[in-house]
This record gives sequence, structure tokens and C-alpha cells, in this order.
Amino acid sequence: MTERPGATLAARPLHFVILADCSGSMAADGKMQALNTAIRETLPHLVDVASQNPHARMLVRSIAFSSGARWHIEAPTPVETVTWSDLDTGGYTDLGAALDLLAPQLAPPFMEERSLPPAILLISDGMPTDDYRRSLARFLDEPMGLRAVRMAVGIGRDADMEVLERFIGSAEFGPVTANNPEQLVRMIRWASTHASRVASNLAPRSTRVGYITEDEISTPSELIW
Repeated sequence: MTERPGATLAARPLHFVILADCSGSMAADGKMQALNTAIRETLPHLVDVASQNPHARMLVRSIAFSSGARWHIEAPTPVETVTWSDLDTGGYTDLGAALDLLAPQLAPPFMEERSLPPAILLISDGMPTDDYRRSLARFLDEPMGLRAVRMAVGIGRDADMEVLERFIGSAEFGPVTANNPEQLVRMIRWASTHASRVASNLAPRSTRVGYITEDEISTPSELIW
């Protein structure tokens, strides 16, 4: 609860959902290890974002998708108490299955009527191996799916950027890319915190959603994906 003079307001839930590609290709060149590290390092920044808006209560969930999809963090968990367990790799890239798993959760009773638009981050290094288009259409049929602040990070040169652009569904900005572990940490941290700020109305009006600094893009590394 948040107190103001003459009123007591309950913080509105803000659901932050990570859709993580765990297909077999993520095992190559340390991609999955880098992804786990990046998310673990991003969580403190999300805690900072949440602390800046006492009227929003950030709840974290995560779906892992490969051959099918499963909840990695099923219960909406306050960001301050999230402990990230490492994801494993193996199988295909069933993005549609992940969207089908998430879509029903964007309506009551799973999502409260007072909830802010969710922030959803998709991370993938390839192209879907199932019929993701129908699943995306069903996802967007949900009012909260359509209103969600959707961001995406493409890992390496084989990431299907057209698919990630279609997921985001914005003419103003597109997905960001990461070509080495250092960039992945930066891109996941940026996309996560920015999506959360936008969803909770914390982003300054002058901020361009798609803006990335030169330093974030040009990170030297011996490993290029």
C-alpha cells in the first residue's frame, strides 16, 4: 500500500514476463550461459525500476521454450525475491507454444483488472519451428496481449529479426541484437528495464523507445556469435 495525503492507494500489479529460447542452438558458443548471466545481472536493475514507482508492484514470470514450452517461473513473483535458476538447452524453437502458454494468463482470474499493461521480453537466437503466427494472433486477441509493452533481443546472426519485429508490432522501433556475451548482458538489461519503465509510465516522454547508445552496440569481444 502507498500512502498519500488523504488517501491510501494499493500498488497496481505490473507483470514482467521473460520468454527465453532454450533450443539446442543456444548451447553453442556459450549463448545459454551468457543468457543466464545476463538475466541474473538484470534483476537488480529491475528492482531499481520498481523502487522508482511505489504505485506499481512488479511481478516476474518466465517461460522456457524449445520442443514445446514450460513455465520456468510460474507464480508471479515480486522482483525483489526472484532467484534465477539456470536454463538448459535442447530441442526445437517452439515460439508458438510459448505464446499459447502465456496468452490465457493475460486475462482474469490470472491477471487482476487493476494490472498495468504487462512488459514482455522475448529472447531468441533462431527462427520458430512451429506455427507461431496463429499463436501470435491468439495472443494479440487478448486485450492485455495487445496492450503489452513487447521487446525482443535477437542473439547472433541467425536470429530471425522479422519474427521478432512481428512480435513487437511497432513501426517506431524494432528488436535489438547481441553478437557476443557482453552485448547480451547490455541488451537484456536495457530491454528489460526500458520495457518495465514504459509499462509503469516511468519513461520520460522525450525518450525514444528504440534508442541504443553507441557503447551498448559496439562492445568488443573475442567471441562473435
